[in-house]
Amino acid sequence: MKKLIEQSVKGIKGNQTRAILTMLGIVIGVSTIILVLSAGEGFKSYLNYQLEQFGTNTITIETVVPPTTRQREQGGASSQGDSPAAQAIVIDTFKNRDIELIRDLPNVKGVYGAVVNQDVVAYQGKTKNTFLFGSSASRFDIDKGELAYGRGFTESEERGLAQVAVLGADLAEYFFDDKDPIGEIIRVGTLNFRVVGVYEPRGSFGFSNDDEQLFMPISTLQKKIMGIDYLFFAVAEVEDETLAEITAEDIRDLLRRTHQIRIEGNEDFRVATQVENLSIFDTILRAATFLLLAVAAISLVVGGVGVMNIMYVVVTERTKEIGLKKALGARAKDIKEEFLAEATMISLVGGFVGVLFGVLLAYIVSVGATAAGFFWAFKVPIIAPVLGIVVSAGIGVFFGVFPAAQAAKLDPIDALRKE
Repeated sequence: MKKLIEQSVKGIKGNQTRAILTMLGIVIGVSTIILVLSAGEGFKSYLNYQLEQFGTNTITIETVVPPTTRQREQGGASSQGDSPAAQAIVIDTFKNRDIELIRDLPNVKGVYGAVVNQDVVAYQGKTKNTFLFGSSASRFDIDKGELAYGRGFTESEERGLAQVAVLGADLAEYFFDDKDPIGEIIRVGTLNFRVVGVYEPRGSFGFSNDDEQLFMPISTLQKKIMGIDYLFFAVAEVEDETLAEITAEDIRDLLRRTHQIRIEGNEDFRVATQVENLSIFDTILRAATFLLLAVAAISLVVGGVGVMNIMYVVVTERTKEIGLKKALGARAKDIKEEFLAEATMISLVGGFVGVLFGVLLAYIVSVGATAAGFFWAFKVPIIAPVLGIVVSAGIGVFFGVFPAAQAAKLDPIDALRKE
C-alpha cells in the first residue's frame, strides 16, 4: 500500500498542472455539496429563530380560495393549482365575529385578526411606498416583538378608529434618523397618523420585512383606508403547546360551522400550527437541497470523466514504462492497481481540497447573511465532509478502473516497441 501511494504521488508530481486541472471538477462538486448542506443548516437556524420571534405556541388562520371556486373560475378544470383568475378572487367570509368565537375556545389564550395593504407614507418631504399592517390591539400581547420606543395602540383606539401608528425600525430610521419619532405626525395616503411606538429591529420572515412596515389598528385600516369588513388572516396563541393540534382542529370545526361549509376539503381557510408551518418550509428546503445536490452530482460526474480522460493520456504516455515493468515481472494486477491508485489519489486530493473550499464558502455565506441582518448559524453537518470524501474516492475508483484495465492489458513486447 505504501509503495502504491508513493508511486501515485510521484505520478501526480510528474505533471502538477495537469493534475490540478483534473482535480478542478472534483473540487467544485465536493465544495458545492458542503456549501449546500451547510446552507441548509443555516436556513433552518434562521427559520427556527424567526418562528421563536413570532411565537412557537401560535396557530395561524388564513383565507384561501376553495377548490370548488377555483374550478368554477377555471371553467370546470380540476387542477389544484391557483390560476391567475383564482388568485384574484376575494375571500370575504373571515370576519371579526370569527375572532371573537375563536377567543372563547378552550386552550386559546388570545387571538388577533389582521389585514395588510400598501400605500405611500410621507413625512417632511420624504416619501416611501410602505406595507401597512392592521391588527387587533391584542397583537402586542401575542407577538414576541419588543418596542424600542413608545407603546402599542390600545383596544379603545382600535374601537375608535384612531389614526395612530407603530413603525418598524427601518421605517422609523428612514423618516426620522436619530430623532425621537414619538408624537410626530406622518401622512399615510391622505390621512394623518400620530406615531405612538417604534419596534426594535426584527428582520424579515419569508417575503415580509417587519422593520419596513407600518402598524395600525385593524379597524382604521379596514374602514378608513381599504373600505372592507373582513380579515386576511389571524394568529391565535395557545395555553398548552402540546394541545396545539387539537386546538387547531377545534378552530377548523368552528369555522366550518360559521362559514357553512358542509363538505370537508371545500374550506375557504387554512389553519396551521407552527410545527406544520415549519414542516412546509422543511419540505421546500429538502426539494431545493435535492436539486442543488443534483447539480453538484453532475459536476462530480464531469470531474470523473476528466479523471478518466487524463488517465488514458497517462497510460499512453507511459506505455514503454508499463512494458518495461511487465518485462521485469510486474503482473497485470500490479499495473492495474498502480494506475487505479493514481486516479483515486487525484480524486481524493480534489475531495479534500473541495471540503476545505466548501467550508470556507459556507463560512463566508454565514458571515454575509449575518451582516445582512439574518440569524444564520454557521454549521457544517458531519455528513457533508464524509459524503464529499467518500464520493470523490468512489469517483476516482469508478472512472479510474477503465484506463487502469487498459494499462494492465498491454502486451510488454508491443509496449516496448511503442514510439
